[in-house]
Amino acid sequence: MANRRSFLKKSALASLSTLVGAEIVFANNLPEGLSPVILQDNTDFYSLFDKHKDMIVLNDRPWNAEAQAHLLDDEVTPASKMFVRNNGLIPNKIDVNKWTLTIEGESAKQTKTYTLSDLKKFPKHTYNLTLECGGNGRSEFNPPAKGNQWTVGAVSCASWTGVRLKDLLMDVGLKSDAVYIGYYGTDTHLSGNPEKEPISRGIPLAKALQEETLVAYSMNGQDIPIAHGHPLRLVAGGWPASVSGKWVNRLVIRNKVHDGAKMGGQSYRVPCEAVEPGTNVPDEKMCIIESMPVKSLITYPKTGALLNKKSLDIRGHAWAGELQVKEVHYSIDFGATWHLCELQAPVNRLAWQRWSAKASFPINGYYEVWVRATDENGHMQPMVIPGWNPKGYLNNACHRIAVKVS
Repeated sequence: MANRRSFLKKSALASLSTLVGAEIVFANNLPEGLSPVILQDNTDFYSLFDKHKDMIVLNDRPWNAEAQAHLLDDEVTPASKMFVRNNGLIPNKIDVNKWTLTIEGESAKQTKTYTLSDLKKFPKHTYNLTLECGGNGRSEFNPPAKGNQWTVGAVSCASWTGVRLKDLLMDVGLKSDAVYIGYYGTDTHLSGNPEKEPISRGIPLAKALQEETLVAYSMNGQDIPIAHGHPLRLVAGGWPASVSGKWVNRLVIRNKVHDGAKMGGQSYRVPCEAVEPGTNVPDEKMCIIESMPVKSLITYPKTGALLNKKSLDIRGHAWAGELQVKEVHYSIDFGATWHLCELQAPVNRLAWQRWSAKASFPINGYYEVWVRATDENGHMQPMVIPGWNPKGYLNNACHRIAVKVS
């Protein structure tokens, strides 16, 4: 019995070491039932970040979690159902009274530092903005791509309030050679090394100067939740969410494409030209992802619906990066025929659009409801997985749910 207890304790300590990411020195002295302090704030994703119980956690170091499709039925995504995508560790010591944002760089006419109070003196703007992880849908690619195996739920459309980034850039002043804006945040690299940045991406100047690109201090009318960038973040709707840096305390005005962490190599890049699945693509032939492709989602009903009638109200959202969605269609016969849905205009540019329809089923049996959106330029979602890429980005294949009529 003593040997068994010793074995179990060693196994438990080994598991804790794996979670910590390093050997726990003097682990044998750790009192029974007590976990290392580094893990104490990471024990329960749902209560820690006030998330819905149906959210799916993909990774806990760093935290990454997605919604299921039926959780995204709200026109404005509540914090409890918003996906979490982190590259480093969430900052744990934030004093909003001391928080500052510094804007500088080789293409800035001056360096300026703003407190949160300073930022709130600028004209306030609010927009519903669609944020989608570049890897949303990665789990469907074959050969498989490394990274979080997102299904369909790494997307949201919350209401963001803050100061337009362009107002701050005009306040600082841009030199004639300015081409890119990069961000830095206060999250910590997984190694714990303060000299390493977990992520530092950015956007071209043209995107930075758009009306809807915000330095946000509020989400859905409240302080931004910690998991989503409290107290300050960049929000650039319609582009991969990785360009919308969280916990931002520094912006740099660059005279070249920003070269921060996760900007080079193959991060958030796809082959500049189509390649065969499994191809090893050189870095120099990979292009940075900008506007996200047209896509749609069925948010009602939940997949697996059982019906005792032969008609069903269906609905969801559609979005198209920088563009507006022109049409949405649904199919109940695996794409043989398509039926037009009713489509609402976006609340503002870069917000997703609500679609709805009433589907009719001719006889009892198993059906799949598919949805397909088309953007204003005529680009239509593919029925199945689009072109393969090494990192599993930009999967905008049709979403589908199961329905049984009896």
